[in-house]
Amino acid sequence: MRASTASLLSASLLLGQASAALPPIIMKGTKFFYENGTQFFMNGIAYQQDSAARGASTGSTKYADPLADVEACKRDVRLMQALKTNTIRTYAIDPTANHDECMALLDAAGIYVISDLSEPALSINRDDPKWDVELYQRYTGVVDNLSKYSNVIGFFAGNEVTNNNTNTPASAYVKAAVRDTKAYIKNNVDRWMGVGYAANDDADIRVQIAHYFNCGDEEDAIDYWGYNIYSWCGESSMSKSGYDTQVDFFRNYSVPVFFAEYGCNLPDGADGRIWQETTALYSDEMTDVISGGIVYMYFQETNDYGLVSVSGDSASTMANYDALKTVMSSVAPSSTAMDAYTPTNSPAACPDLGSSWKVKGETLPPTPDPSLCECMFASLSCVPASSTSPEDYGAIFGYVCSEAPDACAGISGNTTSGVYGAFSMCDATQQLGYVLDQYYKAQNSAATACDFEGQATVQEGAADSSCSAALSSASAMATATSAADAETSSNAAVARGPVRAVFGLADAAMGLYVLVAMGVGAGMVLL
Repeated sequence: MRASTASLLSASLLLGQASAALPPIIMKGTKFFYENGTQFFMNGIAYQQDSAARGASTGSTKYADPLADVEACKRDVRLMQALKTNTIRTYAIDPTANHDECMALLDAAGIYVISDLSEPALSINRDDPKWDVELYQRYTGVVDNLSKYSNVIGFFAGNEVTNNNTNTPASAYVKAAVRDTKAYIKNNVDRWMGVGYAANDDADIRVQIAHYFNCGDEEDAIDYWGYNIYSWCGESSMSKSGYDTQVDFFRNYSVPVFFAEYGCNLPDGADGRIWQETTALYSDEMTDVISGGIVYMYFQETNDYGLVSVSGDSASTMANYDALKTVMSSVAPSSTAMDAYTPTNSPAACPDLGSSWKVKGETLPPTPDPSLCECMFASLSCVPASSTSPEDYGAIFGYVCSEAPDACAGISGNTTSGVYGAFSMCDATQQLGYVLDQYYKAQNSAATACDFEGQATVQEGAADSSCSAALSSASAMATATSAADAETSSNAAVARGPVRAVFGLADAAMGLYVLVAMGVGAGMVLL
């Protein structure tokens, strides 16, 4: 931290002016470093009210952007700084908001930010996963908004999206989001910012999911691994809590690992926390493998995990805030100089398909491409009528995909075969148009095949010449998807995962599409 932190913070709080920017954090091998080569350990706090942390849903599509609330930042930054905080985690920010003042206050206090890319109404849903144009635009919008601040370390592409062995296919879509967000940063930002994933600690899949996000090409894999872990509760130990097992497991991991959430509130609630695990986290037993952690959380809420109780404009520190302050005053992690560190670990092998893991490791869903989707829709001969309500899409999808499964190949995705339709990333109207057009043409363009009681209509399709090559390639991909699905269906030895296709859309139509059309959001969504 800089010697002038306190004075800079005071000046920023009084004047609302930005201080000299913090140097960006950089990654090398399994460790984080300041630009001067000093190792960086996260001493973090989760900082957001009413957020769907710990993998839960708030039940609401609304959220309060903590980096846009200047008065709250003025109130809270001093309190976080007193805990030696050098990182905060936010779970949802508004990419259209101005964050200059809060980011300047944090910068002056020596505090970096790591933020989730999603928000409650726009995130990858573990039960009906997709990676589409709308999500891509949300994620890249967050990158655009925060990349100008040097005290942003990076992002999480998902938080506990896959949380047990029943929803592992969702991880393919999160990893596609990792790949595409990393590529966007590489092409649009002139410094390193990382993209990672925050996982819960589920015994059935902890090995597979950690290996999956780390395996394959570096361009597709996470930059860091965040663990939401609550196994050290009250009086405990490295062995009793399982921290020793985590250290042993990640000793050979090839990217940095840190606790993206920690701070068990058992047995005596938030104010009973004694923070033994914090002492362990920054001890020599852990610092060679684990790069610190983020305490859950700043705000005291009904789940009873808070450090600070906020009422109106005032904030009162709680007993466990003082306990954490005492512990943090005594920790001094041993560090490694960047110049003296030579990474030796290699990426993991992708996990095998099986009863607890239904994702093929080598392939991912396609990168969202709005221009391809627009070209495709413009080229169609049969499309949804303008009067057709999104709440009626599900019934049409269900009928066509049942009667003519091949018509839906271009919008489907099979996580076990690893084959994904080229248009699986398009929006619902574009996908329905594709399905209707495929069905219409399979019926020799019979007038009755593009009607659906007035819900579909014929148009004169005309693709722009610049689209021809892309559409040709996409059509070939759709054919491959159909063939792969047929082969997978006939191979009983392969553990088959659910097809992420219109079948999910049909099932969810009366909930998902109605809510989207009303601008309310879709069912249970995960940050």
